[in-house]
Amino acid sequence: MNEKNSMWESAGKAGLVLGGVSIAYMLITMLTGKLAGNGPAFLLGLLNVVLWIAKFAGCIYLMRFFILKFAADDPTVDNSRAFRFGTLTALLSALLYSAFYLAYTSFIDPGVFDQAMEVLQDNPMVDSNMMSQMEELMPKMPTYAFFANLIYCWLFGTILAAIFSRNISSSNPFIDEQ
Repeated sequence: MNEKNSMWESAGKAGLVLGGVSIAYMLITMLTGKLAGNGPAFLLGLLNVVLWIAKFAGCIYLMRFFILKFAADDPTVDNSRAFRFGTLTALLSALLYSAFYLAYTSFIDPGVFDQAMEVLQDNPMVDSNMMSQMEELMPKMPTYAFFANLIYCWLFGTILAAIFSRNISSSNPFIDEQ
């Protein structure tokens, strides 16, 4: 039982950091979006691309760092436990980020999807039937976005966990491999 609690505690801390990085990125890009009217759009777009690359690389690095740290802290950690830790970290991080995004789109800035609808209305490829279907979906969009973010982030983290946990072997030669 202590082993599971230790894994949950470590994964919770790692998930908090990874989710925090993604939330910070989202907040910064939203702030730069609000500043877009005041500055050159090209520079703000370039800044957002650089920030996205930094977030992407940072999340990959942090996942690797946390898996290796988890393995280094416990000599009995093998590939399987390192992968479970990484998957749990990915799930908790995805849950934190998705919950924040749901709160943001539901309470802080509920007009986010309305802006997307305005863009669709200007598109000549969208007919009245499609627009009516999209308008029916609008109240459910925050929920759909929550689950889409949750699944995407969890799958991405799980793939990273599979890659980074592959070469972790227990430093204890007397542990039975199961």
